[in-house]
Amino acid sequence: MKKIIIASDSFKGSVTSLEVADACEQGIRNVLPHCAVVKLPIADGGEGTMEALVTATGGRYISCRVSDPLMRPIRAKYGILGDGHTAVIEMAAASGLPLLEPGLRNPMRTTTYGTGQLIRDALQRGCREFIIGIGGSATNDAGTGMLQALGVRFATAKGTTTLQGGEALQQITSIDRNKMMPELAHCKFTIACDVDNPFSGPRGAAFVFAPQKGATPEMVQQLDEGMKHFALLLKQTGGIDIDPIPGAGAAGGLGGASLAFLPAVLRRGIDTVLDALHFETQLTGADLVITGEGRLDVQTLMGKAPWGILQVAARHQVPVIAIAGQVADKPLLEEAGFAEARSIHLRELPLQQAMNREYTLQQITATTEEMLRQTLQNKMPNA
Repeated sequence: MKKIIIASDSFKGSVTSLEVADACEQGIRNVLPHCAVVKLPIADGGEGTMEALVTATGGRYISCRVSDPLMRPIRAKYGILGDGHTAVIEMAAASGLPLLEPGLRNPMRTTTYGTGQLIRDALQRGCREFIIGIGGSATNDAGTGMLQALGVRFATAKGTTTLQGGEALQQITSIDRNKMMPELAHCKFTIACDVDNPFSGPRGAAFVFAPQKGATPEMVQQLDEGMKHFALLLKQTGGIDIDPIPGAGAAGGLGGASLAFLPAVLRRGIDTVLDALHFETQLTGADLVITGEGRLDVQTLMGKAPWGILQVAARHQVPVIAIAGQVADKPLLEEAGFAEARSIHLRELPLQQAMNREYTLQQITATTEEMLRQTLQNKMPNA
């Protein structure tokens, strides 16, 4: 083998995607010391996406003062990729559920304003391409907070413009886009979204996601009514019906708001990440791809990082082997196309030991080395 690509997600709670790549590389070097190794830390659009993309592209982090979901001042960071003009933002950094103590979680009041502030800061630094990861939000404000930070003005029949949170949606009667930041017209937004929920209704943002953000059944009903009202207002004033669009309900409706107000597209998270890393180009001349995540099972085939990697690699006829802390449904995984799916643990272990960082890294190296030796012995294609 002359070239191997390592493109693994993190083993959450144990080791980062970059640490997985380094440990795999050591295993490869033990068998093929002269092989070209390409390390691409990967995430699926959720937590860890910013770090993976900044690391892989030689980018940098920016820290700025923003508002948390309850408009309290915090510092949050985002990344600017190595190209100097692409910002990668995880909305959870400013508008995420972990920022709030359990007793303060209330999507009637929480806002995405801080996410808009991160976008504004990146715009002012010259960024014109954006990758926005929208997992882990504490909000159900239909993205109105984000839009307010970018200059959109929402008002009630009485002229009130100081609106915040999901409880305000039913009160909005007018939308003024005239003071939106002009730079937005020259931007491209890719919204990393791995759910297909519509804006409102039984499968919409409020009914499916708001309860885990602190909403009572009564709040859920009120939030959904607000979402329906806001969607209708957008249809009447902007000519776009976001209500039935798959993914519009993601992040409490921020997915739909992005489509209605920004030059944006919704894309599966792993596809967004692989495009940003030019993964398809990297496959040229590759003999093998090693991928992985904390647990491999049938859910892996529903859009997680290893599945996205397999789909692209298969188009180029490059075999993919997958490693994980736990592997279930092994026959299904290999039937789906993985050349092999293997746990790094030889036997069942207590969770604390299985999650130990140093032990995990040692096992990743050992497993990679063993799989590679077996691959060469079995003379897999391209081996």
